[in-house]
Amino acid sequence: MGVTAAASARPGDGGHVVERSTRAGIATMVFFAVSLGFSVSMPFWADAIYLRWLSELACYFVMAQMWNLLGGYGGLVSIGQQAYIGIGGYALIVLANMAGINPFAAVLLCGVAAAVAAMPISRIVFRLHGPTFAIGTWAVAEILRLLVANTTVLGGGSGTSLLALRGFDRATREAITFWVSIGASYGSVLLVYLLLRSKFGLALTAIRDSELASRSQGIDVGRTKFLVYVISAFGFGIAGAIYFLGTLRISPDAAFGVSWSPLIIFMVIIGGVGTIAGPLFGAVLFFALSKVFEDFGSWYLTALGLLAIVVTIWFPKGIFGFIEDRYDLRLFPVQRRLRVRSTP
Repeated sequence: MGVTAAASARPGDGGHVVERSTRAGIATMVFFAVSLGFSVSMPFWADAIYLRWLSELACYFVMAQMWNLLGGYGGLVSIGQQAYIGIGGYALIVLANMAGINPFAAVLLCGVAAAVAAMPISRIVFRLHGPTFAIGTWAVAEILRLLVANTTVLGGGSGTSLLALRGFDRATREAITFWVSIGASYGSVLLVYLLLRSKFGLALTAIRDSELASRSQGIDVGRTKFLVYVISAFGFGIAGAIYFLGTLRISPDAAFGVSWSPLIIFMVIIGGVGTIAGPLFGAVLFFALSKVFEDFGSWYLTALGLLAIVVTIWFPKGIFGFIEDRYDLRLFPVQRRLRVRSTP
């Protein structure tokens, strides 16, 4: 999982060692491997309601990881990533209903469609900075929502259904949707983990901390920001396709609605922005709260808002971020840590 390499040595001590793995990290990898095998077996014995719930949770995992990669590690705080949820969802309709492509095989292509759309969009929104960048991304999502709502071939404002799944029986459809969603969720974590352990990840976090200092060190700031924006859009496109693969119906308001942003940001902030495990924890917490208290209507949303305020005041690094710092618990170690080995 990680690599431990000797960096230097001095007479009289045991030398310095650069560590990139931890015991908690190794245990996490083992847990993920076991849980993946367990998840793959679930369609053969679990009730359908649990498959649907876990498929939805898996979509939240992907969205939280992709937003955290963009905002938490890249410093590009966007409130308009629902644009790519919608592009992914509607790409699924076009590819499956109109082009006749297998809807499950089309999911990856939906991510590609979102990434391709992000390329010209990034050229526009990157002209903005700080709060104006966030507002600009939201404006792009709203423009796309209005365009789709006025496109009759896509169902207009009332939306349309995923008719391509009529040839699949319910059990098969739900099982494959579950497997695709699980694969996407595990894949998103692995992708973020590998990116952050690479030179790209170092450049990304350096840009987040200081663009000026990053440029002085020879980092191509524009290229790095462009790549992380496109990668995030790719993940959101896949998540959007999987989400509407499960609901079987899509509409402009459901796909491009601004309500997606506060929910995704809530997951990341509650769990711990700038960590890999934090968004996973936040997604599970949000999902559990939504299922338990969804019948309380506006009071439920008020409670989520109050919880977010309390956490940001008392745990500015998020709940899991606090736990990581308090107990030095690195489930996904991406930093290089210097250890000094002393001889007796």
